[in-house]
Amino acid sequence: MLTPRRIEIFKAIVDEYIKTAEPVGSKALQQQYHLPYSSATIRNDMQELEEMGYLEKTHTSSGRVPSTAGYKFYCENLLDDAHIDQKMEVAIKEAFDATNLNVEEAVRHSCEILSEMTNMTTGAVGPDASEQRLKHIKLFPLDDRNAICVFITNSGHTETKNFYFEEAVSLKDIETCTDILNEKLKNVRIDQLVEKMQALKPELSQVVERHELLFAAFVKAFVRFANENVYFSGKDKMLYQPEFEDIDKLKKLMTMLDDSSVWKNMTGKANAVAVTTKGAELTWINDLAVVRSKFHVNDEETGEFMVVGPSRMNYDKIVAMVEYAAKMIETIYNEGGGEK
Repeated sequence: MLTPRRIEIFKAIVDEYIKTAEPVGSKALQQQYHLPYSSATIRNDMQELEEMGYLEKTHTSSGRVPSTAGYKFYCENLLDDAHIDQKMEVAIKEAFDATNLNVEEAVRHSCEILSEMTNMTTGAVGPDASEQRLKHIKLFPLDDRNAICVFITNSGHTETKNFYFEEAVSLKDIETCTDILNEKLKNVRIDQLVEKMQALKPELSQVVERHELLFAAFVKAFVRFANENVYFSGKDKMLYQPEFEDIDKLKKLMTMLDDSSVWKNMTGKANAVAVTTKGAELTWINDLAVVRSKFHVNDEETGEFMVVGPSRMNYDKIVAMVEYAAKMIETIYNEGGGEK
């Protein structure tokens, strides 16, 4: 059974393994954590914890490491109520104060900050716009080869895409094309825009001189709008984690990071799942751990931040950071602090 002493020993093992990435023995626990128990008592309790499934013994050492079940128990019961790192709090607040970011930009920027602060790969599943309907398109020419396109949906979600044309496109062509699309595509579901665009091709070809260039740019943007709502920052951070020195394991992880469907349904693929008191969800898949926290942009749109790394991660610090980033997005965009 789990006694207070065994829980104390178990927590010390997890904390030490997170710091060192080395199997933990009874001698290290006595030296580093000054536990008031004999080596024999600690070894006996470590054996009991292993038999209970919370620890595992490696082949190369007499020490123990936490199991997936052990990490789950640790995160559900032993996490310290850590405060957000002050440097990250200041960095995120200044990022939002510095410019009027739309939701997509704010989520991506927050991912970059999280990656730098945690030294791990971070990601976000942004609001899913595929089932929303197009309300309006605005196209802002920068010059005859570059433009910024803004899509606005019926829920108020705003998506910004950069257009680059291989040949010059006139202002008249841009205005005519935009007017036709606004007239014909209003209230069309985002995931049906490409199909509707195909039907408009003959009409565009009659009145827009550079219709091929504009058509291609809009189709590409509509496809991305409907599908590209998973973003990662700091993928290279995985290269510096000892758990992923194995090339085959690293390749599998990189393949996962490139498959957006994996991250939209993490729970169904997990070996174990835990939920913190503030609602963050922790998922373990083999040696991989994912810390996620949802955010609500409005009544209809939700997304989530995540930190992806080895099971041996600093859960106290990372859970607090992910929860704070999600809270900041909610606070700003539910109160109208950013561009809707």
